[in-house]
Amino acid sequence: MYAGTATASVAAAALLGAGTFLMSNTGAPVTDTTAAGHTVTATRSVTARHTTAATGTGVGTASGRAPARTGAPLVISHRGASAYAPENTLAAVDKAAELGFDWVENDIQFTKDGVLVVIHDTDLKRTTDAEKVFPGRAPWAVKDFTAAEIARLDAGSWFGARYAGTRVPTLRQYLDRIGHHHQNLLMEIKSPEIYPGIERAALRELRQEGWLDDSHVRDRLVIQSFGADSLRKVHEQRPDVITGFLGAPAVAQLPSYAEFTDQINPAYTSVSGEYVAAVHALKGPHHKRLRVNTWTVNDAAHALRVTGYGVDGIITNAPDVVRAATGVRETAG
Repeated sequence: MYAGTATASVAAAALLGAGTFLMSNTGAPVTDTTAAGHTVTATRSVTARHTTAATGTGVGTASGRAPARTGAPLVISHRGASAYAPENTLAAVDKAAELGFDWVENDIQFTKDGVLVVIHDTDLKRTTDAEKVFPGRAPWAVKDFTAAEIARLDAGSWFGARYAGTRVPTLRQYLDRIGHHHQNLLMEIKSPEIYPGIERAALRELRQEGWLDDSHVRDRLVIQSFGADSLRKVHEQRPDVITGFLGAPAVAQLPSYAEFTDQINPAYTSVSGEYVAAVHALKGPHHKRLRVNTWTVNDAAHALRVTGYGVDGIITNAPDVVRAATGVRETAG
């Protein structure tokens, strides 16, 4: 699951200045093991900006077209800095802040009693001890448990002993924590087809927590989903909110998506220079060029490749690795 993390030396060098580190350590492979026992390899390389300047085509642009975006892409911490702390927890948010990243991504779902919680899977088995605490409640679907029941679960021990006792946060708790760190949010509405009304509930909670004022809507919040209908509902209810579609619609279908979404966010395995150029050729509902944020890139080689394609953002479990590879030192909305 966690295919790319950095060694302590890579992470430290990224914080001190990725460009100097990378230029002086070209080509040296680095391996490490995370707290959860995931072994990874990163390659120290020159930044993508230097590569594109030298070749004129970037790293692996399928079409040979120059990227529409200039400079390094935005780095977004996937489920927090989830290579280093249990995903979608406050600990992962804290780790992203510690590493110096402004943007975090998360997933929201409904509990049985209508509370929005932050968790990725539609069941509780992989990232909590629900099977142990509630042995007779198979299949342990999030929607079948109350918020109070979910609050009892350990959402950290699966990742490492130091995180034992970590809890599944509610959306309200999550917003409080990223607000404390002055971070920004890329929020995924997870599996909207099984949660009727989740769009309205999410917008209501965002409004109550102060996340739908002008400054947040303009610079600090994006709502994304794999569900096109879900994004249409968000756009209809709050047309000022920036939205992103998760996936790679056919190029011929992109104009219809541009009517209700501002971003097309595909998996890195399905993106190319030609596709990014096609997305960038269109303007979204806010009359700005559509953006492309690709996921989930966890190693230097793929970070360089998608940067060469001209993507606007990279969603990653290991944001420091991507920052080191692409030359990003700070993120901005």
